[in-house]
Amino acid sequence: MSSKPTIAAVDWGTTRMRVWLLDGTGAVVDERRSDEGLLTAQHKGFASVLDRHLKDMGATDGLPAIVCGMAGARQGWIEAPYVEVPSSLSDILGAAVSVPGAGRDVRIVPGLAQRNPRTPDVMRGEETQLAGIAGLIGSGSHFVCMPGTHSKWVIAEGGAISGFGTWATGEMFSVLAQHSILRHSIGDKPAKVTPDNQVFRDWCQEALLDADIGARLFGIRAAGLLSGLGQEDAAAALSGLLIGAEIASATKRFGRRGAPVILVVSGPLGALYAEALRLDDIDVTIADADEAVLAGLVAAARRNKMLAEGVAR
Repeated sequence: MSSKPTIAAVDWGTTRMRVWLLDGTGAVVDERRSDEGLLTAQHKGFASVLDRHLKDMGATDGLPAIVCGMAGARQGWIEAPYVEVPSSLSDILGAAVSVPGAGRDVRIVPGLAQRNPRTPDVMRGEETQLAGIAGLIGSGSHFVCMPGTHSKWVIAEGGAISGFGTWATGEMFSVLAQHSILRHSIGDKPAKVTPDNQVFRDWCQEALLDADIGARLFGIRAAGLLSGLGQEDAAAALSGLLIGAEIASATKRFGRRGAPVILVVSGPLGALYAEALRLDDIDVTIADADEAVLAGLVAAARRNKMLAEGVAR
């Protein structure tokens, strides 16, 4: 197996980016992470940012690149038009858009759009993670949860994405913890929440029973005033309420109450969601989000004939 880079794979988010150099088999030769996401690259130039990283990594001039994420947004490098659901994973990857004038062969994987007027929705980046777990969702019907600032819940059927929904749980936690009355209960820097925190579990179970949490949010403030709920437990209560409500709402919307869930996540957030799902008696299969996006980029490179087919990684 050669260790010479054949292609670069790039996951370009709103605030961060990851770059991998891959050899001809799709194996990683080198990797780096940067805070130069969409918001930075808009000012510095996407081509300039990518060229500098590849040069610093020792890549040859003109090394091709396969990219997913916000680089394909309307305000990104070049817009990669959304593919509408339902759509097969293969067709999604095959719709990658070439970037003109990039100085190298750059293809950007498109996001997904759901144009149902009652539940309009979009995603960028998660579709590549879904392609990366094709081994789990390539046949049969599956329910997928992808937690984050804007969590995605996805229905995959027979290797196609038939529908999805977004829950802004991470953003709601940030806004409520920093810009609402709850900031007095949680403090300037919310404590790290762990799945073994009994307060997290208790408040999560309450939300699982009833996703309407509007009347419970102020209870976090009241518990601090009346029963001494500390800052760490206040953060745990808010996290439990929001995650529990998300799970209850998503399983109800898609008619999948109690159905097994494939959880695509990395880091501490995964443990919280896994515990919340188990509290709801839901069987969980965990897939690593970092591994999934890289596998999806490799699949996209092969689908677009930028990398040899049929070579095991």
